[in-house]
Amino acid sequence: MTSFIRILALTGLLFLPGVLFVVRGQETRQQRPRRVTAGPEQSGSKNSGDSNEPQAKAQESRPQEVDAGDVVRVETQLVSVPAVVTNNAGRPLTGLRNENFVLFENGEQQKITNFATTDAPFEIALLLDTSGSTRNDMALIREAALSFIEALRPGDRVAIIGFAMGRQGPGVEVLSKLTDDRNRLRGAIENLRSSAGTPYYDALERIADEVFAETPRPEVIGRRAFIALTDGVDSSGKAEFETARAKLMRARIASYFIQVNTEEFVENAVLKPCGEGVVLSTKQLQRYRRVFAPRSNPEDYADFCGMGSFERMQVSRDLYSLARREMNELAKASGGKNFQAASLQDARAAFALVATEIGTQYSLGYYPTNKARDGKFRTIRVEVQGVPDKPKVRAREGYNAPKS
Repeated sequence: MTSFIRILALTGLLFLPGVLFVVRGQETRQQRPRRVTAGPEQSGSKNSGDSNEPQAKAQESRPQEVDAGDVVRVETQLVSVPAVVTNNAGRPLTGLRNENFVLFENGEQQKITNFATTDAPFEIALLLDTSGSTRNDMALIREAALSFIEALRPGDRVAIIGFAMGRQGPGVEVLSKLTDDRNRLRGAIENLRSSAGTPYYDALERIADEVFAETPRPEVIGRRAFIALTDGVDSSGKAEFETARAKLMRARIASYFIQVNTEEFVENAVLKPCGEGVVLSTKQLQRYRRVFAPRSNPEDYADFCGMGSFERMQVSRDLYSLARREMNELAKASGGKNFQAASLQDARAAFALVATEIGTQYSLGYYPTNKARDGKFRTIRVEVQGVPDKPKVRAREGYNAPKS
């Protein structure tokens, strides 16, 4: 029995909602109450430094005895739960502590092991869509982005991502890596360029793979966010939404969207003679066919210019509907939020709302008592206690457990 427990202790399966990856580590803890604030995950995994590797291997190869009163916790899952608490007047409540929160999964109370207050810093990837109709309003985009940067708090780090034309067509540019240097961020925003296409899904993957490639610092665990000023329609990307979504979720990135309405502009461009207006790539058309007309002939969606004007109009409208659905789903699943901007003139106000949202967000984390990998959706409910009146809590609503 002891050897079986040792095997469990030596192999930790750490997964995020809907995405599974493996780490190795071990942990033996005394069975006594302990309050853990924002800090390293209590997984006891090996350090990455070469000097510690032999020692870690020696510890793994040495038998481990578990005495009575000790407990081995196999940490199969850390679930991050962003939460915003407001009073009856809608004003955010700050200064709450770990013990003010009670968290339930499928109705069963869970122990909150990771907690960060509203004062903890954030790491933010800011994607600015400068394609399509927005190309004529670069000044407004820069102005809105600069106002957002100025609204952040000391310690918050930001990366700037945009689109630009390259030798092989529209591409993704990381104009600034994560930094709290406001002058560097202003310079990156000033260097924004326009693009004739929108490799939107490529940008999502780039953010997950590059901007947030490193393990988060202890103080920002559960406090990483991606914010996009976009209409959400991919017109030239090579990546797929499902893959990009999985990567963002695996990196525990909360997704926020400022949805700019460019549909009327694009519809007018779609009706222009081919070559003068919007032209969708063959890959984009095939993606459309898989989603909206899977039983149709692929050859019918091989040439955008060969389609009739009404067909092109329908494709455009369906793609906008798909984009809104994807943004809503990703924001809800990750604990983020959508903000509407009827035009770029409204983007500055929307950015102010996002900055307020981030500045008043608590971050909770827990290891579910239900270790089953059944792929089922599990609901999350967060309550607040020990404060006057009955505050309102907006938190992540649930997640999909992994499936063996």
